[in-house]
Amino acid sequence: MGTDRRVMAKIILLNKPFRVLSQFTDSEGRETLAHYLRAPGFRAAGRLDYDSEGLLLLTDNGSLQQRIANPANKLWKTYLVQVEGDIDEAALARLRTGVILKDGATLPARASRIEPPALWPRLPPVRERQQIPDSWLELSIREGRNRQIRRMTAAVGFPTLRLVRVKIGDWTLAKLQPGEYIQQEVHVPAATPKSRHSKTRGQRK
Repeated sequence: MGTDRRVMAKIILLNKPFRVLSQFTDSEGRETLAHYLRAPGFRAAGRLDYDSEGLLLLTDNGSLQQRIANPANKLWKTYLVQVEGDIDEAALARLRTGVILKDGATLPARASRIEPPALWPRLPPVRERQQIPDSWLELSIREGRNRQIRRMTAAVGFPTLRLVRVKIGDWTLAKLQPGEYIQQEVHVPAATPKSRHSKTRGQRK
């Protein structure tokens, strides 16, 4: 009978506020995660831009951090996106099939227009332009390029005004308000120890 080679890891789900860095220190004096929690030994699993809001995951387990952050694992990440303009089906269809960015084509996304969601007020608020409407969409991607969502919506003609991540894999923002967090425990596979019988220099197999 095989042994269950799993260990318990801790994970923190944080609602990162607007204009907060996804790290604990900053040489320029900007607000960081340290303003909201003390978590020695925890590191962010992936990043969320300074000017984006919502779900950020932190963990004390390196394997879990890599599983979440590594784009090769293709975890779906879902965002609520306020864009400038009245987004149409043609633009959504382009997002669903992939758009061309300077660093290449994106993978197909999940994109749908939604009613304005019931979110907390952003501080400072999004600047309103009376002559230009705005609209909201739910957008899910499986990549992690730099400022990818903003570049995608701009590429189809609808610049992003506000960006809130609400889900990573099976983890969701739920009812967490900006700056609030919860801690959970999850099972992860134990690291495989290196073999003592690895091949040495000059040794024949």
